[in-house]
Amino acid sequence: MSAVAGRVFEWARRRAENVLAALLAAMFLAFVAQIFMRYVMNAPVGWTTEVSTLAWLWGILWGAALVLRDDEEIRFDLIYAAMSPRTRRICNAITGSAVVAVFAASLPAVHDYVTFMKVERSAYLGIRGDLLFSVYLVFAVAQIVRHAWIVWRAIVGGARGAQGGA
Repeated sequence: MSAVAGRVFEWARRRAENVLAALLAAMFLAFVAQIFMRYVMNAPVGWTTEVSTLAWLWGILWGAALVLRDDEEIRFDLIYAAMSPRTRRICNAITGSAVVAVFAASLPAVHDYVTFMKVERSAYLGIRGDLLFSVYLVFAVAQIVRHAWIVWRAIVGGARGAQGGA
């Protein structure tokens, strides 16, 4: 990767982290508003639950798609660490290929479902369903790209190919 591409990638990754931080802040503020309205004002409101739930959903999928690094993924380190670098690369290629195949096979159905959800709206805020669930498309495409990259690194070798996990 060139130096310019690396800087652009890091800049984009930091902006994705900013979005994730904003989602966490929105979830926290909605939670505090919910407590205040329910226990201080004795007038519970439903929109706070909806904002908290949607911020949590978007935060999990957005973070897993665009913020989480390969070395931060959960894997069975006891087993993985005991393998030779060549065996790790083989496992990375197999598991990465399986992830790519599953997400790629499901992508048309996911797209159909998300676009179908435009007929639904959220209960309190009235947000269209396709906008709410579109983050899953971002997540699925990011997983395909990420794991295709893991497979590529495993096949061509190199330090990251032996260390990265699927």
